[in-house]
Amino acid sequence: MKRNLIALCALFLCGTLWAAPISIQQFNYAGPYEVKTPFIGDSANVQNKKYSEKELLKSPLSFSLLRTNGRVLTATDEGIALPGSSYDYALHLLSFYLASDRYCAGSLVIDGADEVEIYVDNKLQKGSAQKLSLTLEPRTYEVVIKYLSKGAAESTLKVSYESEQSAEITATTSPERTYTLGDVFDGKRIQSASLSPSGKYYLVSYSVSFPGGRQNSYRQLVEVATGRLILTGDQRNLQWMPRGDQLYFTRQGLEGRELVTFDPMNLKENILANNLPEGGFRFSPTEDFLLFSISEEGPEERKDIYEVLVPDDRQPGWRTRSFIHKYDLATGLMQRLTFGYLTTSINDISPDGRYLLFSTREPFLTERPFTRASLYRMNLETFETDTVLKSAGFVNRAQYAPDGKQLLISGSPEAFDGIGLNVAPGQTANMGDAQLFLYNLSNGEVKPLTKEFDPSIDQAVWNKFDNLVYIMAKDRDRVRLYTLDPIKGSFRTVEAEEEVVSDFALAKTSPSLLYYGLSASNSQRLYVQDTKKNKTTLLEDLSKEILKDIRLGEVNDWNFTNAQGDTIYGRYYLPPNFDANKKYPMIVNYYGGTTPTARVMESRYPSHVYAGMGFIVYIIQPSGATGFGQEFSARHVNTWGIQTADDIIEGTKKFCDTHSFVNREKIGCMGASYGGFMTMLLQTKTDIFAAAMSHAGISDITSYWGEGYWGYSYSAQATANRYPWNARDIYVEQSPLFHADKVNTPILFLHGASDTNVPVGESIQMFTALKLLGKPTAMVLVDKQDHHILDYDKRTRWNNSIYAWFYKWLKDQPEWWDALYPPKNL
Repeated sequence: MKRNLIALCALFLCGTLWAAPISIQQFNYAGPYEVKTPFIGDSANVQNKKYSEKELLKSPLSFSLLRTNGRVLTATDEGIALPGSSYDYALHLLSFYLASDRYCAGSLVIDGADEVEIYVDNKLQKGSAQKLSLTLEPRTYEVVIKYLSKGAAESTLKVSYESEQSAEITATTSPERTYTLGDVFDGKRIQSASLSPSGKYYLVSYSVSFPGGRQNSYRQLVEVATGRLILTGDQRNLQWMPRGDQLYFTRQGLEGRELVTFDPMNLKENILANNLPEGGFRFSPTEDFLLFSISEEGPEERKDIYEVLVPDDRQPGWRTRSFIHKYDLATGLMQRLTFGYLTTSINDISPDGRYLLFSTREPFLTERPFTRASLYRMNLETFETDTVLKSAGFVNRAQYAPDGKQLLISGSPEAFDGIGLNVAPGQTANMGDAQLFLYNLSNGEVKPLTKEFDPSIDQAVWNKFDNLVYIMAKDRDRVRLYTLDPIKGSFRTVEAEEEVVSDFALAKTSPSLLYYGLSASNSQRLYVQDTKKNKTTLLEDLSKEILKDIRLGEVNDWNFTNAQGDTIYGRYYLPPNFDANKKYPMIVNYYGGTTPTARVMESRYPSHVYAGMGFIVYIIQPSGATGFGQEFSARHVNTWGIQTADDIIEGTKKFCDTHSFVNREKIGCMGASYGGFMTMLLQTKTDIFAAAMSHAGISDITSYWGEGYWGYSYSAQATANRYPWNARDIYVEQSPLFHADKVNTPILFLHGASDTNVPVGESIQMFTALKLLGKPTAMVLVDKQDHHILDYDKRTRWNNSIYAWFYKWLKDQPEWWDALYPPKNL
């Protein structure tokens, strides 16, 4: 295949032509495949149409034949000779790959054949087969020509592409291409994975997305040691029983809802209960009862005019509460365990099944963090209930130690009167920097476990088998696995094969760890690890299929020391076929909220897609991000971008100073949510950017604080104890809206029209300000989408809007933007 590409390049300078027709010189070919005339029973069909041999051309034929049975044909000056055959009629396939470096309108011109069908990316094209209108986005397209031959007669075919703009067009027989948005959206992905209690089996849930947005989901059950597939395509919500290697699920039966177990050994089902109540439930560790969370509706208001009780009462379903009920599997008796006006949430059940750990959370709006949690322990035999914690701030959830005598509690650094704080004097901790605490049930003593541990906790499980706490945590731009010895207080890194672990599961009676994840340059992979032998086995590599034929550029780490003497971490992506002697436009991307921009291939802004379009992508992790230690993340609090903006500006300048391949006049930046706020703020402080994109950004901290569903509660993290009435230095001086006159950079505002997190007015008011100031700007609203753009078609156009904006301003190519949003005389 490489020889074909080299030959093609030699024939016409790698297929590069500027505003001139490009003649296709080489084709993949497969054929001939005989097709026979059907029995003609009548002179016309049900539509009263007479039979024509053209019907034979419509016969489906697998395009995979071009790879499995194909060869390469080379055209002459007269064109390519289309082989005939010894058959009366035969079908043949020709294909090539067409790519453009920019958005380009044009036509595919075919001379010399009448009986052909043309497919572009597997879609049959309608219209004239002789001159087919074909607009190219900056990516690779597969073109397949299916033709019908009659006997041994040969014909000659000429194929060319005529561009309406000056563009670098390439044609090749090689399927190698750059990474595209379709590769991010489409294909199979792991949604969850779990291990059986013994570690003998694993269960994986998949979702499959198809071009256009259709989705499917299913599960597979596999034996770990042999890889034997026990179940596949299963749609049931299967989950492991607590003790043995059996699965359970629910279904509708003749006697109502059934609770059913499934044995992987013999594939037999057993009905544990009939007429099971509706609602979600959790199995007891002893497998003899279930704990249900039953929802109850709160008082209703009129739909047209209604009272709002508290800020959160604007949220749909806020008045709904849930309460805990115990269902005895032996008798079918359902007993209510909790009652009141506050939701009661199951935290854990003691290993012996005797005690329930549950919590309530009540609003406390006059004091940060605006909610307080109470934790209770109930004896499930006597219903006697002890209060473990009462109205505690900064506490999240709790779980039992394997011996049932201690609790592992997650919370913010300020939990338990700040016993876990590790910040500089004068700083307030970042509530998003999650920590772990050990609580002794016998005497109420609390021990901070992660005070000196810089990674931010995502998940923690206390494993009964080895009595270690397994932790998944953000470590800078990675997500790693660790073990914590709660007795010694020592940490150990679990050597994982991926840079970002998505989730993990542990066996209960064996040293088995299941996890899956991805990295900067590969998609998902699933592994099992023997934690005793430290041996890891790859179980499934979804990346192999997702990245088939894809050519990626390099990803390199790049850190710098800022003016304060701190190391600011980052990385950058290079385009495929990178040439260090060229000058490339660059896009700078930074975090939203306080979460680092992780080293994942598939993200909201997939860096390899931008790199494939010829951009350098610089990812920076500025001050305020979690995963770098409490002092670093605390820089997010009560600053609203002061140090963060300085880091981004300084980092961008220093990156350009040390990388001569960047075109300093063509640098863009982008971010979402808090990152969208940063996009706006940066333009009020610097002119180093030639274009900017803000998705769901905050322009006025005050209006966001009061209007967003979580605006005031986010202020507990970002603006601790500071409010519009006592902190004008933040709410006004750090709001981009009040400095809109300083903006000279063209900003694109993107926003979901139904965004409840950051209301759409945040983009509208900054857009309005820039319009009144006569500054270059644009705004695109996405109907019926919230903070995240999830609809397939809308998400595609949303992404294309970003690409087109940067092509317009960083590559001086406005055609894509003008095609999406034609200029209007209004």
